[in-house]
Amino acid sequence: MARRTFGERFGVFAECLLTGVWIALAALPLVTLPAALAAGAGHLRRDLAHERGGWRQFTSDLRAAARRGWLVGLGSLGALAVLWVDLTVIRAGVLPGGPFVGAVGVLATLGALVAVVRAAVCWRPGGSWRALLASAGRRTVRDPAGSLVVICGFAVVAASAWFSVPLAAPALGMVTAAALAVERRQPQHR
Repeated sequence: MARRTFGERFGVFAECLLTGVWIALAALPLVTLPAALAAGAGHLRRDLAHERGGWRQFTSDLRAAARRGWLVGLGSLGALAVLWVDLTVIRAGVLPGGPFVGAVGVLATLGALVAVVRAAVCWRPGGSWRALLASAGRRTVRDPAGSLVVICGFAVVAASAWFSVPLAAPALGMVTAAALAVERRQPQHR
């Protein structure tokens, strides 16, 4: 019995790593990252429910999520660009109250990225990204512990990439699994 439990848990871990690689491949154009996260979360949900899934189902979910999800990805890239410009202006020292403005900008961007990840893991085929983002934004603020888990996941991806860039790909699967776990513990969002 204990051996079977270990095998099942290790299987989930291995599936998360594989899913992270799939997400990284699907997110190479960058604007498809939210859709890739949504497809990865769908794959992990199916795996945990012992349903059939695989690369074909992942790509099917990716295509469906990318129909409108690319706009979310474009908006996320825009938010990161605004943050970069904001921090560049602050470093130049031309903005009064620069450190405070920079801190607010970083926190706002982190909150927006957490909301995007939380929305992506709740996406289902036919789902509205606008409604998902609105709901995820509320949960991001109302559930600071869950949001902190997702932020720590970002730190794991960054640390993995710092250590060795290829390790960031499987770490994406772990972030997706963590965000999925955060969302599954809150039944009111469904």
